This record gives sequence, C-alpha cells and structure tokens, in this order.
Amino acid sequence: MQNLSPETLITVLTIIVSGVAIVLGTAVPALAEGRAVEKALEGIARQPEAAADLRTTLLIAMALLESTAIYVLLVVLILLFANPLIARFFG
Repeated sequence: MQNLSPETLITVLTIIVSGVAIVLGTAVPALAEGRAVEKALEGIARQPEAAADLRTTLLIAMALLESTAIYVLLVVLILLFANPLIARFFG
C-alpha cells in the first residue's frame, strides 16, 4: 500500500467502505423489517379485529425502514461512481 498514489489509495478505501456500508445498510433495515412483521403478526393473532389498523401501520413502517436501505444505496453509488473525495482533495 505504500507504493500507491493518493488517488488510488482513496479509491481503494472508498470501495472497501462502500462494501461495508452496503452490507450494514441493507442488513440492519432487513432485520428491523423482520422484527416489525413479527410483532405485527403477533398483534393480529391476538386481536384479529385490529388487523386493518395494524396492517396500515406496518406498511408505513416498512416503507420508512426500506427508505433507509435505499438512502445507503444512493450514497454508496455516489461514492463508487462519482467519488467527490478525489476532486476535493486532489482536484
């Protein structure tokens, strides 16, 4: 790594950080979504008459949780394909 130019080093580090970010940024919301579904199904099983309200709340919560993963994907794509760090430090 000592022979790498600074631009190459930043590119390599950006790729590594992007890989870690996409793994964590999709795994954490997926786990939270699974937990939300589990609790909603428990609630529906206990009170079937409240199923419509629980379903609506669950769908809103799922959309908000999924938007977190989409934002992570957006940031990772920006880092990979339009890396602003290279232009900022070496442009």
